[in-house]
Amino acid sequence: MEKDTLGFVIVGHVDHGKSTLIGRLLFDTKSLPDEKMAEVERMSAELGREVEFAFVMDHLQEERDQGITIDTAQTFFHTEARDYVIIDAPGHKEFIKNMITGASQAQAALLVVDAEEGVREQTRRHAYLLGMLGLRQLTVLVNKMDRVGCARERFDEVAGDVKAFLSAVDLEAMHVVPISAKDGDNVASASERMPWYPGPTALEALDSFVVPVRPADKPTRLPIQDVYKVDDKRILVGRVESGAVTVGQDVVFLPSGGESRVKSIEKYLADPPERAEAGESIGITLEDPLFIERGQVACETASQPAVTDVVNANVFWMSKAPLQKTERLRIKLGTQEIPAEVVDIARRIDSSSLEVIAEDSDELKNNEIAELTIRTKTPVATESFYDVPELGRFVLVRGHDIVAGGIIPS
Repeated sequence: MEKDTLGFVIVGHVDHGKSTLIGRLLFDTKSLPDEKMAEVERMSAELGREVEFAFVMDHLQEERDQGITIDTAQTFFHTEARDYVIIDAPGHKEFIKNMITGASQAQAALLVVDAEEGVREQTRRHAYLLGMLGLRQLTVLVNKMDRVGCARERFDEVAGDVKAFLSAVDLEAMHVVPISAKDGDNVASASERMPWYPGPTALEALDSFVVPVRPADKPTRLPIQDVYKVDDKRILVGRVESGAVTVGQDVVFLPSGGESRVKSIEKYLADPPERAEAGESIGITLEDPLFIERGQVACETASQPAVTDVVNANVFWMSKAPLQKTERLRIKLGTQEIPAEVVDIARRIDSSSLEVIAEDSDELKNNEIAELTIRTKTPVATESFYDVPELGRFVLVRGHDIVAGGIIPS
């Protein structure tokens, strides 16, 4: 029987041990080739250090020299329960865009907190972003317990601080686990140095996560990514984000409003199926020819998303150059990309403390959160992020740079 695969992101403040944890997970699950371990030992010796499991993921020499993770990397391992894809996300605030990129690909998260330092700026910011990206499956790992003598009192103090902040951003940890990634305590096996802890190891906590199933029972949503001309067929391709597509189904394309019927479903190097469900990448042909381009969304006629030129959203600003009210940008929402203007910055919030900085502001600064009203040049098809994430999650683009990520909460 084929195992499930779950992708999870590891986040946390810089130098709290994320990359070391990944190296330990690979080592303890025997997913690390002998030659890779030899390379890690050689690199560690050259830098005059003990074995650095972080080097397994820190591929760039700059990262090895500075001891920070710059890019978002992926690797794989497995347990008896399932296969895993690990997404290692940077902790340093200058690499926050990469962290968001990593987390947006994940189905669950591990939040790593240093037992000595406790909750820090990036701990809080990353926790907020996990909630904003809809990652509700979360386990907290209190790392470097060896540096605090494996003391239960210190663990309880840090765990209490973490839980309090998570509650403030509407998150709850499934487990809070005391570990030492460097020494392997409570990573794959229970720690003899922390007999007071009765809960799961980090691996057992991972195995308790559930692989999400795409909502096949919801209304049909098929954002069109591209249009191919094959022989006499005009094939509209994309991924079914919710619901299902069936041959003979009536569909409406939004925001244009064109209506037709699905003539066939096309799959590469496969016989044409009669039905495709959420999560499948397909092509469709239509009975009544329509001029459909990238950015349209095929929907079932009985239940349609909103079509509007005014979007109210929660946004995380990621550019050193502040956002100015009335500034013109581009919004990328699903496969839609439209010129847009920020018409209101209702509230600015500090992303690490969640304190309100200003109401009805004229600008938004780097690493701040805001409630924005955005007016698009032409209407867009939108949905609540919590119903159909692909139609409720977007980025803002200035020039050639992504400067913000946001969600439409309702």
